[in-house]
Amino acid sequence: MSEPEIKTLKHLHSGKVRDLYEINPYLMLMVASDRISAFDVVLDDTIPGKGEVLTQMSLFWFGLTKNVIPNHLVKDISVANILEDPNELAWAANRSMVVRRLKPLPVEAIVRGYIIGSGWSDYQKTGQVGGIVLPEHLQLAQKLDEPIYTPSTKAAIGEHDQNITYDDTVQLLGADMAAQVRTASLALYIKAAKHALGKGIIIADTKFEFGTDRNGKLVLMDEALTSDSSRFWSANKYQVGRNPPSFDKQYVRDWLTASGWNKEPPAPRLPQDVIQKTAARYAQAQRLLCTI
Repeated sequence: MSEPEIKTLKHLHSGKVRDLYEINPYLMLMVASDRISAFDVVLDDTIPGKGEVLTQMSLFWFGLTKNVIPNHLVKDISVANILEDPNELAWAANRSMVVRRLKPLPVEAIVRGYIIGSGWSDYQKTGQVGGIVLPEHLQLAQKLDEPIYTPSTKAAIGEHDQNITYDDTVQLLGADMAAQVRTASLALYIKAAKHALGKGIIIADTKFEFGTDRNGKLVLMDEALTSDSSRFWSANKYQVGRNPPSFDKQYVRDWLTASGWNKEPPAPRLPQDVIQKTAARYAQAQRLLCTI
């Protein structure tokens, strides 16, 4: 993990991709780095420009979905109001946002509109995903009759998220909050998927994170509908039974899998062409999706 880039604010926490800095007891500066993780391992290589793309995509989606559920973005305070050092501001301006400090919920809220990835693996073994029984004879990448909510645990860096059932989230969050998270996650996905399809992009699945504010109200946090947290496919190249080309970090996952890596740290170094093609895919996803 690299050293925090910002020295004039108190560093609070570094995640797989983001670094958090204290502004005051109620606000933080959230900075998206160019780090990339795969299979819950942070790689040694970075993807140039990735942090800026992730932040700008999240800002777009926060705006588009603000009527679905409140999010943690503080729109009336700019990064320039917070960072006085010109070098820090130049580096952080497009990859940072001022956000409310929340109490994070200990679940990853995953919504799947198509059967792919770990959901496909689980379905092949059990006919279920996240405890939800699915129809027989589904094919790889097939669209589901309706989106499903399949949460997972929120693992620490270097550890693997574990798929859990909705009943497990009730135990973790309580019945009312678990229901709120499921309802919000599905509503966010449905709105985003409709917008994306109009841009020629399928959102196969995505992951949301939530927290609660001082009043216990549910708030969308972290990032939203980025190439790190979502699986984006080109609609005109989509075909049932095949793993479609994607605009996300699946390119990195596929290369790592083909390398024979056992998915435990340390990960192998990425070739330069994989880094460049991944950066291009992230930038293309932003260009295609983030317009009204």
